[in-house]
Amino acid sequence: MIDFIIGHFNVVAYIVLMMIGFYAMTGKTNLVKKLVGMNIFQWSIILFFVSLGAKRGATIPIVRGNSHSSHSSEEIVLEAVHYANPLPHVLMLTAIVVGVATTGVALALLLRIYKQYGTLEEDELLKKIRSATR
Repeated sequence: MIDFIIGHFNVVAYIVLMMIGFYAMTGKTNLVKKLVGMNIFQWSIILFFVSLGAKRGATIPIVRGNSHSSHSSEEIVLEAVHYANPLPHVLMLTAIVVGVATTGVALALLLRIYKQYGTLEEDELLKKIRSATR
């Protein structure tokens, strides 16, 4: 069991980060803490996918050589095992941009909520909203 944990340390670390973020989103009542928990959760997923795309001894997927040369009769053999897959990294760049935009919008909403109600505590907000609708 301990060998498995040591062998998969990055996965265990990402799961621990994910659970910390999940706890913050579900267990805290302050909306800023919930937002920080959402960011921790999101970053743990991004780090997990980037670590899945990493490969030891791999190189970037750029083929070197001149394919237009008619002097060489040698055939270039490409093996996928020698190249790193760039797709997970590209997708996670997109996820980072979406996460930053989501965080910006959430912070703007939290600022507006604080100006309107004077608090960011979930329980107090619900009480004020319920009393305002009666």
